[in-house]
Amino acid sequence: MKSIIILGSTGSIGTNTLDIVRRFPEEFRVVGLTAGSNIDKLEAQIRQFKPEAVAVSTESSAASLRNRCVDLPVEIMAGEEGITHVASSLDAELVISAIVGAAGLVPTLSAIRSRKHIALANKEPMVMAGKLMQDEARKHGVRIFPVDSEHSAIFQSLEGHRIEDVRRLILTASGGALWTLTQEQLLNVTPERALQHPNWKMGSKITIDSATLMNKGLEVVEARWLFDISESNIDVLIHRESIIHSLVEYKDRSMIAQLGLPDMRTPISYAMRHPARMALDLPSLNLAEIGQLTFCKPDHDRFPCLNLGYESLRIGGTMPAAMNAANEIAVEAFLNHGLRFCEIPQVIRSTMEAHAYQEITCLDDALEADRWAREKADSLVHALPR
Repeated sequence: MKSIIILGSTGSIGTNTLDIVRRFPEEFRVVGLTAGSNIDKLEAQIRQFKPEAVAVSTESSAASLRNRCVDLPVEIMAGEEGITHVASSLDAELVISAIVGAAGLVPTLSAIRSRKHIALANKEPMVMAGKLMQDEARKHGVRIFPVDSEHSAIFQSLEGHRIEDVRRLILTASGGALWTLTQEQLLNVTPERALQHPNWKMGSKITIDSATLMNKGLEVVEARWLFDISESNIDVLIHRESIIHSLVEYKDRSMIAQLGLPDMRTPISYAMRHPARMALDLPSLNLAEIGQLTFCKPDHDRFPCLNLGYESLRIGGTMPAAMNAANEIAVEAFLNHGLRFCEIPQVIRSTMEAHAYQEITCLDDALEADRWAREKADSLVHALPR
């Protein structure tokens, strides 16, 4: 039986992971959970899966959860220190890293340093400090299994092949909720409209990132470090149906792709049980019923965030961390009706232009870039005319 820890258990990845555990109770045991502030959902998870320890983002949430779970033998902690303790100190083989945003970096890196394998659904740690993450993984004999559907597809398409035979990686993108809108229509997009993703049910932050194509910019950075491939050999293709999750082209010009209906339980389960596969009770892909699959190039004029991901990699060092932090601030402002949709890339670019990047030699370099960029982006948001 494999012991697992889930960082971000109340989000979409976390709940899908627990659904797999529920279906295969003889294979997995949950020893640790962390969450933000959704203590109603977390309490239900504690009662069903009986972890040894959990952590939440604030002491007030932890105190409330302790009162609710006084009848259960579970240790309840709070804050980054508590979340990091759950990630690193419990006896587990695999950590599912699904915390949204930069907050996942410290606990994920701590789990790597405690020699736990990682199923990585949170792309931001790899964006902020990809080289450091991989260096630490190699140092401690840890494997990082991708959970993002696109990176899982590449991972699966690479298996059994030599990395030196790869010509390029092709990440597919749904285009998000706003792909069909004109540049003029994008000016007045509301958060409610941008959250209407056509294919996936995800959290609000990642859904907005999908709408701006920043999600794909972040994925380009993540792919560069996950697979040790230059950004010049990573392409993006719009594929509205979300059936082909990504492709690998080899130097003989053959391509290998991974296909399936959009359901995150497939890549999650593959990371959890690699190299074996699990018999999931999901619908089969019926290509005859679908009829056709469509593809087109990204529109960089309407959705400039994708290019910002490439640009951050070309500059290197702390620039991806600064880009990511600025994006988190801008998306939060948009969701709170404090920023227009078209102003999200403006805030990110202006933050990047002001950032004096440096090489990342330790964790503090990435964290300081993140802190600086958040302050800068926040000041840019408040300086915009309303």
